[in-house]
Amino acid sequence: MTANAEKTSTNELVLTKGQYRRIQDWLYQVSGIDLKVGKENLVKNRLAKRIRTLGLSNFNAYIRYVEQDKSRKELLTLIDSMTTNKTSFFRERVHFDYIANQLIPDWSQRRDIRIWSAGCSSGEEPYSLSMLLFDKYAAASSTRILATDISDSILEQARTGIYRADQVVDLPTHYKTAYMQKKNGEHYSVKPDVRSTIRFANLNLMANWPMKGPFDLILCRNVMIYFDRQTQERLINRYYELLRPGGHLFIGHSESLASVNHPFSYCQPAVYKRD
Repeated sequence: MTANAEKTSTNELVLTKGQYRRIQDWLYQVSGIDLKVGKENLVKNRLAKRIRTLGLSNFNAYIRYVEQDKSRKELLTLIDSMTTNKTSFFRERVHFDYIANQLIPDWSQRRDIRIWSAGCSSGEEPYSLSMLLFDKYAAASSTRILATDISDSILEQARTGIYRADQVVDLPTHYKTAYMQKKNGEHYSVKPDVRSTIRFANLNLMANWPMKGPFDLILCRNVMIYFDRQTQERLINRYYELLRPGGHLFIGHSESLASVNHPFSYCQPAVYKRD
């Protein structure tokens, strides 16, 4: 590449097919994310700010930077930039209704309920679970909720339990009053008793899992949309092994297990059970 061509690519941040394939390979090998052909502009736009923040000139320089980073922190930053951390309190409310009406009555004689929120993002899902349990389940304080994500930065945000007023605007008034504290006019903080049931931890779903289970409920919602069928199948069957007999798996309503070989029993859309 000539100096002039290099200068042009620097100014325009050109992403070549070879560079795109390199990023595709990293994402798939490390996190299972199946980045399809046709997402080149998305990759270029999402990484442009990072490239400039690092003071680099083009994608060749950025790829070299990732390759030379022995800590792999930049690789995880790259992966984080390719996912969308869109979530909200009590998202897909039908799942929380199912917990309240179907699961909690079955749990009424137990005090060792364990739940896993896989891909917890900024924490709204596990905090919603804890609020619901404190509201409906007598032994809520003894419940243990594991909340995991691959992104350290999003986990740091989740651990604070602090949310802007616009992030809790759709939270029912009862929950907001009972389980959150108003810090000022702009922020709310999750109360300590709700936070005490949750442990946040970094976890790559494609790596080894240190926890042994069994879990009564696993939520992996709107995560598998990033994976190909083979990866989905492997992940779903790993979840099955960690569930207690009678335990449930929730996936996102935009996801489906129709083309995946698995041993779960179907309960209702996006709800499955280990017999």
